[in-house]
Amino acid sequence: MISLADLQRRVASGELSPDDAIAQSHAAIEAKEKDVRAFVRHDKSAKAQSSGPLRGIAVGIKDIIDTADMPTEMGSEIYRGWQPRSDAPVVMMLKRAGATIIGKTTTTAFAARDPTSTLNPHNLGHTPGGSSSGSAAAVGAGMIPLALGTQTGGSVIRPAAYCGAAAIKPSFRMLPTIGVKCYSWALDTVGLFGSRAEDLARGLLAITGRTEFDGIVAAKTPRIGVVRQEFAEAVEPAAEEGLLAAIKAAGRAGASVKTIDLPEAVQEAWRIHPIIQDFEAHRALAWEFDQHHDEIAPMLRESLDATVGLTPKEYDDARRIARRGRRELAEMFEGFDVLLTYSAPGTAPAKELASTGSPRYNRLWTLMGNPCVNVPVMKVGGLPIGVQVIARFGNDASALAAAWFLEDALAKSG
Repeated sequence: MISLADLQRRVASGELSPDDAIAQSHAAIEAKEKDVRAFVRHDKSAKAQSSGPLRGIAVGIKDIIDTADMPTEMGSEIYRGWQPRSDAPVVMMLKRAGATIIGKTTTTAFAARDPTSTLNPHNLGHTPGGSSSGSAAAVGAGMIPLALGTQTGGSVIRPAAYCGAAAIKPSFRMLPTIGVKCYSWALDTVGLFGSRAEDLARGLLAITGRTEFDGIVAAKTPRIGVVRQEFAEAVEPAAEEGLLAAIKAAGRAGASVKTIDLPEAVQEAWRIHPIIQDFEAHRALAWEFDQHHDEIAPMLRESLDATVGLTPKEYDDARRIARRGRRELAEMFEGFDVLLTYSAPGTAPAKELASTGSPRYNRLWTLMGNPCVNVPVMKVGGLPIGVQVIARFGNDASALAAAWFLEDALAKSG
């Protein structure tokens, strides 16, 4: 993968020009895109900006995020050729920081379930995950150093795990979702893909200007609570192998590691996530459902048809359960700096299964709004396995510092 941090250091020292850095990404896309199919649009004329912390950094934008100079088609025939008038605020934040928008990356239709044509860069016979398929694959394949994705269930962390990339789903609403096609306004979260935790921290610092991301280093001896989420069904042996490897490496590096159970209210929140997601999706996609029903991608259309009867009372009850879950989860962080769990149920499913994988180990944390970071751990059968580091709401810097600690610990143990 291409390291954003390394590129920044080389550009700052004069060793590499911003134009040459962008040219490297163009060349990597030309070489690998025909196999991986991560982009719906590659702007071959995109050039480096002359100033800003992200000058020389090529960024891919998930194609549900508005761009003024490239169509935003949302993975759907309904929006084929749709050209927004303006950039989404998060895209403008990137541009103001000096980034070069090099293209639009593939997304499942409306960031839901129907797979894209994108393939896993580690094994083309497997899915890259979804819904941020192209962003995860483009970074995992070493085409670009930074990409934007979104997560409503598990659409940043899971594809990052499948593609061997680092990624952060930040605290809810840290990055604006204006100009991002809505699926669920209570859940949709813009996230970043990069090669390491340091890259994610540098990206967030440049985009947001938040000082807490300046000078992040690996945590010293974090207190880690391991949560296996047994209520989310069983995992494959590969996922458990990855988690055990992370636990062992963290302990050897000096972390305090303890396996814990989540409170009942938090477990109940996991159960009701789909109610909130599906109720809001019916409103967010009301025009498409009524006016273009038969053009909606098959898996999404089936899901919408099956949940059309959800009532406001069910939705309100689910929101109350979510609020209780957030309160009880916040109390858990009195005794731990971060929680550690699976990023996905296993390795990336085979492409012929026509699935982008299950978000069941991600959806709770999306609903809770906590920052989550995927840390690549190992490969099993040639496919990446990752673990998920979760911090207190608003404490994204701690999540990244703990992820960095774990990356270093794994490197030493490997």
